[in-house]
Amino acid sequence: MSETVGLRERKKRERRQRIQDAAIDLFERQGFEATTIEEIAAAADIAPRTFFSYFDTKDDVVLADYADRLGRILHELDQRPADEPAWEALRASFSTVAADYESEADRLRRRFTIMASTPSVFARSLQLQAGWEQSLAERLPTRLGSTPDDPRPRLLAATALA
Repeated sequence: MSETVGLRERKKRERRQRIQDAAIDLFERQGFEATTIEEIAAAADIAPRTFFSYFDTKDDVVLADYADRLGRILHELDQRPADEPAWEALRASFSTVAADYESEADRLRRRFTIMASTPSVFARSLQLQAGWEQSLAERLPTRLGSTPDDPRPRLLAATALA
C-alpha cells in the first residue's frame, strides 16, 4: 500500500511508534503490570493525556500492529481479482502482509512475549482476532456466491487466521 502522507499524518505515525517503542521497552524491563501510563508518556516525551489520543489502554499498545495488519489484509483482499477463488485471495492477501515478518521479527517476538505472559493482553488479542474473523468473513460472501446463512465465509476466515 503506497501512499503520499502529509507532514501532520507522518508526525502522528512517528509519535504513535515512539509511544509503542517506549512502552515495549518499559514492559520488558519492569513488567507489564508494574508500568504506568505516566511512565510510558514520560519515556515517549508526551503528556499522559496524549497517550489516550493514540491508545485506549496499555493492552492496545502491545497489540498496536493488529489493526494496521488487518487493514492491510482487507485492502489486499479487496485488490484481488473478483473471480479469484476465495481461498486463493485470502492466501495471497495474508502472504503479502506477512512479507515483512522477517524484517519485523524482533519487534513481533517482543510483542508476542509480552502478550503470552500477560493475561489481559492475551485476552484482548483473542477479542481482536475474533474481530478479524468477522471482518474477513464479511468480505467473502460475494466471492463465494453464498447466502447469509452459509457457514463457508466464517469457516474460511477462521481457517486463514489459524
